Amino acid sequence: MITINTAEGAVAENHSYQLRTPVLIIRFGTTQVQIATAQADRVTAAEVEFARQLAREANDFARSVERTFRGRPGAERSA
Repeated sequence: MITINTAEGAVAENHSYQLRTPVLIIRFGTTQVQIATAQADRVTAAEVEFARQLAREANDFARSVERTFRGRPGAERSA
């Protein structure tokens, strides 16, 4: 298992292209993770399902982080 903790400067970016399938890049300082389909010119139903699952879990993670942040004393209310 690899654990990468988020911090100031962590970035998630979707890169869409006209001539190949998209690439999701997640950067944590000098460490970078790229998520792409197995083939650059086609997408399978399993890859679509994985992308949907990833989006659901990322959304759930964001909601959990926001709830935790809002519950902390001195948390910025504008976030």
